[in-house]
Amino acid sequence: MARSALTGTRIRERRTALQVKQADLARGVGISAAYLNLIEHNRRRVGDDLLEALARALGVEPVALSEGAEAGLFDGLREAAAGTEKAGPELERIEEFVGRFPGWAAVLADRQARVGALERVVEAYAERMAQDPFLLDNLHEVLSAVTSLRSTAAILAETEDIEPEWRSRFLRTMAEESLRLSGTAESLVGYLDEMETAETGLAAPLEQLETWLAGRDWHLAELETDAPPAPEVLIEGVPELASAAARELALAHVARAAAEARALPLAAFSDALTELGPEPGLLAARFGAPVEMVFRRLATLPPGLPGRVPAGLVACDGSGTLTLRRPVPGFAPPRFGAACPLWPLYEALARPSQPVRAVIDVAGRLPARFLAYAWCAQHPVGGFDGPVLREAMMLLLPAPPGRTERARAVGSSCRICPRAGCPGRREPSILPER
Repeated sequence: MARSALTGTRIRERRTALQVKQADLARGVGISAAYLNLIEHNRRRVGDDLLEALARALGVEPVALSEGAEAGLFDGLREAAAGTEKAGPELERIEEFVGRFPGWAAVLADRQARVGALERVVEAYAERMAQDPFLLDNLHEVLSAVTSLRSTAAILAETEDIEPEWRSRFLRTMAEESLRLSGTAESLVGYLDEMETAETGLAAPLEQLETWLAGRDWHLAELETDAPPAPEVLIEGVPELASAAARELALAHVARAAAEARALPLAAFSDALTELGPEPGLLAARFGAPVEMVFRRLATLPPGLPGRVPAGLVACDGSGTLTLRRPVPGFAPPRFGAACPLWPLYEALARPSQPVRAVIDVAGRLPARFLAYAWCAQHPVGGFDGPVLREAMMLLLPAPPGRTERARAVGSSCRICPRAGCPGRREPSILPER
């Protein structure tokens, strides 16, 4: 578990807030009051066992003492420093900076978050421009009209003695091409504006579904009751589901989530999660449930549930097309185009019904490490001799500290991946290589 130089300060603040005497807390965790005093003044490091004992005695999670509320602030500052070569050894004094100048630290982290959001917008537009047929057609129209205008204007400018009839033809061509260019540009701008200002901000049905789910932290609490509503009632009047196709996807998702809630009741699943940890194979065996069902359940648990850890999830069909994208900090699946071919997801797709587990490092300004579980389920359709549909899923959990196995370097998609010399690269990246 990560250790902060301010862990002792947080222990002291929590103890003081609970009005617990130092001697009483020390006695409760089996150490001397003098040693606890050194810890509270950040003069002694705290081991895992002692930290957990102190957290239990103070009624908080160990991470609240080891990282505190400043954890996100530290991450933002480290990400800002990673974008410059001038950080140097000053990173070692990041907690001192936060402690002395919390306001400026918050401003810098907020600016970095804004820069990161804008970078993702640029990446999404670049990715969309490479995949969206409407954008491609419009850009080709713009280039064609500009080329025609430039050629015609060059002829008029460079030909001194041109017959009136031909001059009229060239002028008429310029007028027509100008109208074509302005019309195409107007259509293109309108399309981009619609993408930005629409209720969902998204065009594809899958994006509308994922936006609705993200707004609910990917958890549908109504389905956890003894009498859950019908799927049609749950999605009625939802503004994010602007299209009929999105509503159809939402109905299928709600029906599937309701079946998962019945098979893996929330209270029992939370108890098993606390006892076994987020190991999908053990949880599937405990409940006799399919692995893919456990994957989805782990990725859609409500915040604050005992034992819950942040989990990302991606799913694809037999063609490799992503059919579900549940992002997690440090991992943002591509919205358009193909994903990284080095994902364990595709390894599982080629090995149905065989578990795949790997530690992965996802490329980014601050590389994020995850423990990835992948599984491919097979669904026969149309009788014994009918086709077999495959659905692969990849669950991403925080990589436990101290794991020593070699991590697999992956990205989001080739177009926005900065890794140099990647053996799986399909096309050049729009980002500078690292």
